[in-house]
Amino acid sequence: MTDQLPRHPILPLVEDGRVLEPVLEAALSDDGFEVLTAATGAKAISELEANGIRFKGSVTDIRLGSGLSGWEVRHRARQHFPGIPVIYMSGGSAHEWSAEGVPGSIMLRRPCAISQLIAAITTLLNAAMNVAALSGSTPNGESSNSSGG
Repeated sequence: MTDQLPRHPILPLVEDGRVLEPVLEAALSDDGFEVLTAATGAKAISELEANGIRFKGSVTDIRLGSGLSGWEVRHRARQHFPGIPVIYMSGGSAHEWSAEGVPGSIMLRRPCAISQLIAAITTLLNAAMNVAALSGSTPNGESSNSSGG
């Protein structure tokens, strides 16, 4: 991980695969990320609405079983936090990314190497930090100059 990133960026990992989720969580944690896991779109939205400002990026599967899809979750996230970096992962829905993905996101087609995931999220986090530094906002789109009132 580069020195430019915050010490422990917090990422929601939206993944319903019981085998894959702990592997991804461990890999992201080993690379210095704090990971909050959500197995459903509803849980991810709940976490976002509770305190989404803490998230520096997002990693999501597309097909999450019944309920919200990964596409829907990230569209809702972007409504609240327009600049939040998004990584999508899918084996069967990657072809939908150009129509369904949020702008500035990355689509990883499964199976993919863990190093591809780490490189993708690090790249988007660095880009978001650079844009935020130039615009005077935080990487997830909030104004850093707000006085709260």
